Amino acid sequence: MADLRIEPGRCRILISNDDGINSPGIRVLEKIARALSDDVWTVAPELEQSGASHSLTTRRPLRLHEIAPHRYAVDGTPTDCIVLAVKRLLRDRPPDLVLSGINGGSNVGEDLTYSGTVAAAMEATLLGIPAAALSQDFRDGAPIPWETGEAFGPDIIRRLLRRPWPDSTLININFPAVPPGKTTGYAVTSQGRREIADNLMEGVDPRGRPYYWIGPVREVGGAHPGTDVAALLDNKVSITPIFLDLTNVPVLADLREAFG
Repeated sequence: MADLRIEPGRCRILISNDDGINSPGIRVLEKIARALSDDVWTVAPELEQSGASHSLTTRRPLRLHEIAPHRYAVDGTPTDCIVLAVKRLLRDRPPDLVLSGINGGSNVGEDLTYSGTVAAAMEATLLGIPAAALSQDFRDGAPIPWETGEAFGPDIIRRLLRRPWPDSTLININFPAVPPGKTTGYAVTSQGRREIADNLMEGVDPRGRPYYWIGPVREVGGAHPGTDVAALLDNKVSITPIFLDLTNVPVLADLREAFG
């Protein structure tokens, strides 16, 4: 367990995301972080990296550009950003906490395997730094209610930091697609599963060549109670502990017996 206590001006917070350095969500997250500490650093991708997952750039050099004091852009993935920030930019004093987001769109259920937002928090966790991923759900055609994350974010992070941070665990936070006044509270949840409809579109380009385009996830059916998916449907803020040891422990004994 990591024992972390926030003290304004002393706790160093690193922010990243997958929507890019100029996204509105990262500005909201910077406000949340500054409500917790005076020492806030942002290192995020130059361009949107949604769906980049936990990818690492290894076949070309990376460049770190200073945009403003304590704000840097990287021409790479969210994982690249955390590596450069922790191992180079802030190596003399690494961050005490990493916050990733706020993503424009939820990251629940199967999203966690694709999400660059979650991957930034995952990389920080692997480096031994407490980390949380934050995402804001929204409904098609409606404005993204960024004010919901801004309203609840500081309280959630403060509550988390009052307790010992569990080893090898990131916290995945999702805000519902409603204004703060219509949010119905917090729900501590498990990662859900959704029944997903076909989201692969196809067409023909002006040169007559076929193309395929992977669109946003389209859900059908309901959600299991107690999951992150169900919490958002109930207009609750979902808070999910994600453990990074992917071993299926109950299967170990059976496989050991099978393989001697």
